[in-house]
This record gives sequence, C-alpha cells and structure tokens, in this order.
Amino acid sequence: MTWYFIFFFLSGFCSILYELIWLRLSMAQFGVTTAMVSIVLSIFMAGLGLGSWISGRWLSGNRLPALRLYALIELVIGGLGLAVPYALFWSGHTLQNTALNSSSSYYWLAGFLVALTLLPGCCLMGTTLPVGMRSIGQTLPSESRRSFSYLYMANVAGAVAGTALPLLLIEWLGFRGTLKIGAACNGLIAISALALSRGPLTQRASQETSPVALSSPLISNAGGGGILALLFLSGLTSMAMEVIWVRQYTPFMGTVVYSFASILSVYLLATFVGSLVYRRWTSLEWRENPAIWSILAAAALLPLLLTNPDIHLSRLLRLVLGLSPFTGLLGFVTPMLLDRFSEGNSRKAGIAYAVNIAGCILGPLLAGFMLLPFMAGRWALIGLTAPWLVFGLAQLFPPRNKAASIRGPIFVSIALAFLLLTAGRGLDEETSDQKVLRDSTATVIASGTGMDKKLLINGYGITSLTPITKIMAHLPMAFLSRPPEKALVICFGMGTTFRSMRSWNVPVTVVELVPSVPRLFGFYHSNAEQIMNSPMSHVVIDDGRRYLERTRDQYDVITIDPPPPLSAASSSLLYSEEFYRAARRRLKPGGILQQWLPATADDDPVDTAAVTRSLRNSFPFVRAFANEFGVHFLCSERPIPVLTTEQIVTRMPTSALADLTEWTPADSAGLSARASAQLDDLLQGELTLDSLIAASPDTPALTDDRPINEYYLVRKLTHGRHPDTD
Repeated sequence: MTWYFIFFFLSGFCSILYELIWLRLSMAQFGVTTAMVSIVLSIFMAGLGLGSWISGRWLSGNRLPALRLYALIELVIGGLGLAVPYALFWSGHTLQNTALNSSSSYYWLAGFLVALTLLPGCCLMGTTLPVGMRSIGQTLPSESRRSFSYLYMANVAGAVAGTALPLLLIEWLGFRGTLKIGAACNGLIAISALALSRGPLTQRASQETSPVALSSPLISNAGGGGILALLFLSGLTSMAMEVIWVRQYTPFMGTVVYSFASILSVYLLATFVGSLVYRRWTSLEWRENPAIWSILAAAALLPLLLTNPDIHLSRLLRLVLGLSPFTGLLGFVTPMLLDRFSEGNSRKAGIAYAVNIAGCILGPLLAGFMLLPFMAGRWALIGLTAPWLVFGLAQLFPPRNKAASIRGPIFVSIALAFLLLTAGRGLDEETSDQKVLRDSTATVIASGTGMDKKLLINGYGITSLTPITKIMAHLPMAFLSRPPEKALVICFGMGTTFRSMRSWNVPVTVVELVPSVPRLFGFYHSNAEQIMNSPMSHVVIDDGRRYLERTRDQYDVITIDPPPPLSAASSSLLYSEEFYRAARRRLKPGGILQQWLPATADDDPVDTAAVTRSLRNSFPFVRAFANEFGVHFLCSERPIPVLTTEQIVTRMPTSALADLTEWTPADSAGLSARASAQLDDLLQGELTLDSLIAASPDTPALTDDRPINEYYLVRKLTHGRHPDTD
C-alpha cells in the first residue's frame, strides 16, 4: 500500500498546484471578479465530480488492469497541465475580439471557454480515486473495503503540501515553471505505476485473504440515501464555511496570498489528521459514538469566538483553534461515510464522491451570493451549522441511542454550541459609529469622523483621506500637453481621486471591483451626490484590467491606484507588463498613464525595481516623482514635458486648485501659492528609473507569469523583513 500512498500524495499535491495556477491564469485573462472566480472553481470541482461518477460507472465489471490505466491518466493530466496556459491565452484573446458589451453574454462565453479548457484535466483528476480503488481491489483485495479512506488520506496529505510548496516554486520559477514541476510529478507517477504493474512489487489477488468487514455505522437510521445526504451536506458546509472564514479572518491575517494559503493549510492539515485518526480507529474495529455529529456542530461555531476582536490571540493560534476542530472532524467522518457507502466498490465510490463534490460546488455559491451579501458572517456561519445541530439532536431519539454515554456528550456539545452563539460580534456587524454594506464580492465598512475616516474591505484598511490621492489626478492632468477631454480612474476607494478628476470639468469614468464601495462615496465627501448625478460622471463595476481589455474608449489620462498592500493577492495583475500594454492601447496619442506605487526603493527595492522595469518595458517615456509616501509614475508614448511648479499651477483650472488645496491649512496665501507649496517637494523629488532599478538590479520585470510583489517569502526569509507583512 505504500506505493499507492506515494502516488496519491503526489496526485493531491499536483491537483492543488493546478487549481491554484489555473485559477490565477484564468483571472489574468478574464478578470478578478467574483463571478469569474466562481465560474472557474465550479468548473474545477464539477470536473472532479463528473470524472469520479463516470469512471465509477465505467469501471463496473471492467477487467482492464487498473494500475496501467491509472498511469496513462496521470501522464495525460501532466500534458494537459502544460497546455492549459496556452489554451487560456487563446480563449482570452478570442473573447476580446468578440466585442461583447453585456456582462451576462461575456460570462456565458467566458464560462464556456474556461470549461472547454479545464474540464478535460479536471475530469481526469476525478477519475483517479475510483481507478485507484479498482487497482487496490485487483492487487490487494484485503484492503479494498477501506481503500477509499486510504487514498483519500494520501490525497489530502499531498494537498497540504500543495498549499505551501507551490508558493515557493512560483516565487522562484513563475507560474509556467511551476506547472512544469507539476507535470514532472504526474510523469513520475505514470512511470512508477507502469513499472509497478509489470513487476512483482504488489501482491496478486490470488495471494490475498478475503476482505475484512467494516464495523456497522451508527448514523441514526440513515441508509445509503442518508449517507449520500450527509456527504452532500459535508461538502456544502465545509466549502461555504471556507468562504466565510476568509472574510472573518482577513482583518487578522491580511490579504496576501500566504494568508489564504494559511487558512487552506490549516483546513487540509486538520482534515488529514482526522482521516489518519479514522484509519487507526477502524483498524481497532472501534465504533464511533453518534455524539460525534453534535460535537461537529459545536466545533463549526468556534470561529465565532476566535474571530471576536475583543479576544487577543496570535494570528496562528486564532486560526488553528478556530478551524482545526471542525475540519479535523470532517476529515474523520467524510472517509467514514465514503467507505461505508462504497464498501470497496469503485462504482459506488464514484457516486458518493461525486455527491460530496456537488455539495462542494454549491457551498461557495450559497455563501458568496445568498448569505454574505445579506447578513454578517456570524449569522451566515450559524445558518450553515444549523443542519448539523438538527442532526446531532436527532441522535437522541432512536431507542438504541438513549444510553447515558450518548446523551451526555450530545447535551454538553449542544450546550457549548449555544454558548458560542453568544460569543460576541464580528467586525462586519454594523454599529452606531460605522456603516456596513455587503455584496457578493466583499463586506465594506465606513467608519470614523473628519479626516480620520476609514474604509475597510473585509475588515482590512484600504485608504484614507490624504492629499496623495488628489495628486494622482492633478499631476497627470497638468502634465498633459493639451487640455484634457476624458479621463479614467481605476479603483474607486473613498472616491477622492475620482472627485479630483471631476474638478477639471471633464467626463470621468471610474472602475471599481466591489459594488458597495461607490455607494459609500457620500460618507467621505459632502458633495458626492452632486458629483455622481452629473452626466460627466460614470461608475463602472468591473475588474479594472478586464474593463481596459473590453472597452473601445480612448482617454487622455488613466490613473491607477491599486488597493494596498502592494503585496495583496492578485494585485500584480494591475502592475504587470501585460496590464500596462492593455492600458496603453486605451490612451489617446500623447495620453498619460499615472501609476502610484505605495513604497520607496529603500523600503522594498525588489518590488519597486520590478514595477519600474515593467513600466519602462511598456512605455518609451516614463518619469518618476518620489516623496516619503511612495512614487508617482507618469508614462506616455510621447515625451512628457518638463514643467516648473508655476507652469503646472497655471495649467490647472480654479476648481482643480481649490480641490488640491482643500485639506491644506487656510492662510493669507492664495490658491496658486498654496498649490505651489504642495507640489514643490514632489517635483524636486524626481528620480531616474535607473536609480529605482539599481537598488535591485537583478530583479526582472513584473509580469503575469512572475508576480514578484505577491510571492516574497523566500526573499523575506533570506534578506529580512518585508514591509507589507511585519
């Protein structure tokens, strides 16, 4: 059985690696929108379920040598893993050329193209468990009754490695290079399995004893249909809760890729430990206590306590204590249910696994589109826990379950569950000093008064009322060699940059990913309603990059202000060469792109050098103006004029001068003098691009394949502190 563990460990590792990279490459082509992410993940999970179901049915009564079939499947998966990036690029290019205007049409076609690209590989991944079970049945029949749980345990163990190691590989090799590692692992599995099928390394069925029986289940009176219902429920609740956990833990863990990887790692590691305990449990022929279901319900509510901001714990302890008990118990009961339903039959295992995956598909959709947009994360979690509470209580009623050894744990766990319901409020619950809006993308919180107002997305601070956001608008508009006629702002934030652009009295379009963010414009600016009602104001809810690739409009100025931190997950898609090329196509001749980089070369030389290189590779003319807060880049396909402070101020209309100086102390000086004082330091801080790159001269340009700003752990460990994480 050791060989099977190695095979499925590597297979689980590759599955997570492919899911991570395929999702990210799809986002680069089709946009970082909730709908697009849901489409990709649903297709991935649907492929696994479909492959499991089809292979289980096809294997029934088939006498093919399953280990050789498994080797062929792994070989094809590796080949498809390498082909997917090229297919996604072709799909994205095809979609751009369709000139679709409606989002629904875009998503339908995008979904079709993604399915065409990903489904073959995902379906083949789904076939591996039933095929592996059949192979064990052919070579080691005494292990067949519990074969699913063994392969499941190995697969989950590999998936744990898949949440961490690929992040290091991506930093070193990029996405495509990491895919080659995954394909090499698939190839290694294929060669080893083929060699094993030809040699005497496994015992044959004729040498084996008869299969051992499993202990009878203690699942109330649930038969086969009841087991399938529980498998569907476990998949639904676990994946739905994962969506909720991400929102609940973001204020504590941050928005970087390593934060999300930490949540997934704890989830999968606890699941592996649970499945390991189950294997030991059944080898001793013990029978589980039906109280396990009510204990599961209580464990599901622990995040209510562990995400309470009034409780002070380290991030890791908060995460481990909150997620491990529930996911560990799921790791115990899921293979238990699958073993008992399948009893070593690959056809039945395929059906059961497909049902579990169907729940996994529905769970994120339920949480993201039906629960979180309308209620706080705490209440969404309670709603998902309710079925487990009901099922736990149901174990009290059958006569055989009325023993004190059963009633006691059930009553204690139910009491604990109700205690956790009162564990306190989360950050996303509205209070008298903050306003909370929710949608399928995020929970948005506006709080504070005066100049101390804050904007939080999923509990994480995004921006503040600062003159920096005004400079992002006024600097490129003033450097334009002609009066501006049309401008674009990517990322709304508090609306300050958009508002400053509008002070030039030209039509301005602003693109924002989170629908609720523009609705809080009035919380930060008193004239928000007047600005929004103007026919020259246009708000588009979309991914900024996707908008640039879909629109045919041309702009004099494009201003980009990606949300902090610089290392936020997926942020590189707004700093890469591919993004800048898309933006350049949307600039009028002589137009200017403004990029704000919230870091200096001294703070983070690698990221700054990478972004500087990508800008220099994308535009023939780039200028950089630095101050203590970061760098303002101005980029154009034509020379950018050298202007004095006085010349810039002269180019600005009175309304723009008033906007720029709005937050400076009022004194006897006029608008022009106050504006000049504000711009002087910035213009005197101009840097050459070579000086920004010189701090990290070996750093390559930031591209979609090399998201240097997001993947930094190795350089943090080898060179010290990273500014966005410590």
